[in-house]
Amino acid sequence: MTRSQQGRTNRLARPSIAVAAAVAVTAGVVAAAPDAKTAAVAGPKLSLIAASKSVTLDSWKEEPGVYLDLGTYLTSEKGAFEFKVTRKSYKDPVVASQIIRNGKKTTTKVLPAGLVKDFSGLPDFMEVSVVDAAGKSVLKKTESFCPNNASGRVRPDAPANSKFPQSCPANPFTLGSVWGVENGWAANTYAGYYSAPVQLAAGTYTAKISVTKKYRDLFGIANKPQSVKVTVRERSWEQPEGGSGGAAAKVASSSPHAGHAGHQAAADPAPSGHAGHGAPARTDAPAAATTGAGATFNVGHGPYPPAPPALPWALKKQAAEKQAGKDAFGAQGFSAARVSDRAGQTDGSRQAPGAQPNAKRPTGKAAVPNVPKPDLRSLPAYGITVSDGYEDVPGKDYLAFSANVWNAGPAKLVVDGFRSPGKELMDAYQYFYDAKGKQVGYTPTGTMEWDPRPGHEHWHFTDFASYRLLKADKKETVRSGKEAFCLANTDAVDYTVKNANWHPSNTDLSTACGQENSISVREVLDVGSGDTYTQDLPGQSFDITNLPNGTYYIQVLANPENRLKETNHKNNSALRKVVLGGKKGARTVKVPAHHLVNAN
Repeated sequence: MTRSQQGRTNRLARPSIAVAAAVAVTAGVVAAAPDAKTAAVAGPKLSLIAASKSVTLDSWKEEPGVYLDLGTYLTSEKGAFEFKVTRKSYKDPVVASQIIRNGKKTTTKVLPAGLVKDFSGLPDFMEVSVVDAAGKSVLKKTESFCPNNASGRVRPDAPANSKFPQSCPANPFTLGSVWGVENGWAANTYAGYYSAPVQLAAGTYTAKISVTKKYRDLFGIANKPQSVKVTVRERSWEQPEGGSGGAAAKVASSSPHAGHAGHQAAADPAPSGHAGHGAPARTDAPAAATTGAGATFNVGHGPYPPAPPALPWALKKQAAEKQAGKDAFGAQGFSAARVSDRAGQTDGSRQAPGAQPNAKRPTGKAAVPNVPKPDLRSLPAYGITVSDGYEDVPGKDYLAFSANVWNAGPAKLVVDGFRSPGKELMDAYQYFYDAKGKQVGYTPTGTMEWDPRPGHEHWHFTDFASYRLLKADKKETVRSGKEAFCLANTDAVDYTVKNANWHPSNTDLSTACGQENSISVREVLDVGSGDTYTQDLPGQSFDITNLPNGTYYIQVLANPENRLKETNHKNNSALRKVVLGGKKGARTVKVPAHHLVNAN
């Protein structure tokens, strides 16, 4: 792979719009009627519905392309549409199984081998055909479907909340996932991040949306396509507020390599506060969510941008109108998913129950009781590129990468920091809990430090992980200067492990990392989740300017000083092979596949 310029070129705005939390889609729904074949199939009754007969989609002059968010949904009745998706190792293929629950009886149906290749959802589930006003076919494509894209209930007596996660994992080294459409709920069929924009000129069209035959046969879904009239309008980011269509929907997207570190290019400085951890919101735009159910993983962390919105235009417009008086948040530069979470950014008093830090440092003798503990594990590095470190220093080459440390459980990692008056560092303590969730012990575990740099401005827990570049003989040659971290549950790595939390509360930095004047901070890494950081600046990335060409390994090492108490210290290291080439000032990197995972 040659030198990447993504850090500076992929920071263009992507159309997106503010939405509230989950919304019901009962009003105006056009539903498909059941047939005999569907009724005879065991498992939940699935139907494709359309929330509206027409939608309006925007194509931006500065970044042409339309995202086919057509307002169609898959509903599940008579039970949840549920899946367990796993792989034994990176040498083994992904296996997806449908879980069918009938009272106390549970049946597992393994999907055909090779049907599901990753954790992004069911591939080629939807087929979309588009014709223009003259009836000429202009587009035909298939899209994947993430059952976790929950958008709301279809009847008032359905469960108030979906028990399933909010999104399908995007990390290439995911190990296990749970998917599902809750009983009585609807999941948007729009593929979000996994869907590329399509080129449609301004005008009117008719879209036909259907479930592909292989899935209709597999799950007993009636062949009832939905038809939606589509209006495509061209707009411009420079269009003044109040012009045709308004400018409320303009929100910047994340760079594919924005990362947990969240640094912007020199020409695109990060705003104040926590906005530097993701895409800066345009000052004339409201806050935006990334799916109908709220923020997804990887928003502002790691190498993946957030998904465009997943709600029909009528609901988007309503949400935008409600947000009209809240644009001040955007003017302050908070990124899409963090505006709604900003209340949890103080001392933890508004965080979810169980996530609040202790008001005072612990008293009594420290003890490490014999109770379940976390198990920190490293994923192989990914998102690997060569860059100049954004400094444009002639002849300098840096190897940038993304790294993730996750918690395989069976207990969450809880670290509290306490600040003495006038002290720059917080004293950090790890806490332990019994099976009922009662705190039963603690132990000192280093310190937390305040990082005042723009794009950070939060408390870092020291010695959580370290990154090293090893020579072919596995001996260290370069070490990253990044060794202090704010912990957040950015990636759903394996939600099939024991005690996995499918709804972690601190999924971004604004809910986890405190403020400069915080007296205490609690940082949590929940079971099943990991924390991705992208090392893309000098001091974080590896300086490879004077290294000879050849084979190297990026080592991601969790808990390098063994200060944190965990169940197993022997699985903390992960290696990723890279091959450096090119000449000084123009180095290249090739990243071989890691067993069956072919992601650079």
